[in-house]
Amino acid sequence: MTGIPNITLDNGVVMPQLGFGVFQVPDEETTAAVASALEAGYRSIDTAAVYGNEGGVGKALNASGLPREELFVTTKLWNDDQGKDRALAAFDASLDRLGLDYVDLYLIHWPAPDRDLYAETYKVLEGILRSGRTRAIGVSNFRVPDLRRLQANTGLTPAVNQIELHPALQQNELRAFHAEHGIATEAWSPLAQGAVLRDEPIVRIAGAHGVSPAQVVLRWHLQSGNIVIPKSVTPERIRQNLDVFAFELSDAEMSAIAGLDRGLRTGPDPDSLN
Repeated sequence: MTGIPNITLDNGVVMPQLGFGVFQVPDEETTAAVASALEAGYRSIDTAAVYGNEGGVGKALNASGLPREELFVTTKLWNDDQGKDRALAAFDASLDRLGLDYVDLYLIHWPAPDRDLYAETYKVLEGILRSGRTRAIGVSNFRVPDLRRLQANTGLTPAVNQIELHPALQQNELRAFHAEHGIATEAWSPLAQGAVLRDEPIVRIAGAHGVSPAQVVLRWHLQSGNIVIPKSVTPERIRQNLDVFAFELSDAEMSAIAGLDRGLRTGPDPDSLN
């Protein structure tokens, strides 16, 4: 198994392109899952305040014995804590639960348009970045108009936008905006919660390479330039999701997967989640 490639963010911070997500993993199961991921070779761990498992992540990181500088830790600010009066306290609470002095990436979890606080909140994140308690800041689930507003009203373009992204929801317009403005694209729900794993082109390509459909989809993400954070609590699946560097998809195979885009969301719509 080859090493995980890196993506260099617009501020020069280096981030593993393949990481481990813990969305919907109960806190009491998170420590074991993250420990399995670190043992398999993952070094990037993605959590969020609303997941309720930052404590479990922190326990696994502390128990791993790995040098802090070898780890890349992302967490996110929940909607209820947006605004200058609450965001800083929420960040402090996340650091405390993680047991860390700093995180590598801190994201606003959703734009929450009806609250109309994300531009104000992003200025708080800029202050946290200046303090050295995060190495990079960004957003999650932001749309093009949200990103344009941040550019117009704050001093720093987000380093990352973490969005729902998979073969059935390819977000081409948003990804093109990211590429134009130096924003790294990170995919959550990269396997569409399994919805794309039975699609004929993916099954056929998996058979041709002797790999699983999930491995094909993860390889598609990597070759598309996306950062990807698959989730599992099964040690064998955790290892398998990392074993995607011994094969490469052809241009024809990439084109076949591109044809699967159908606007399918497996999670909430950023237009309406507040």
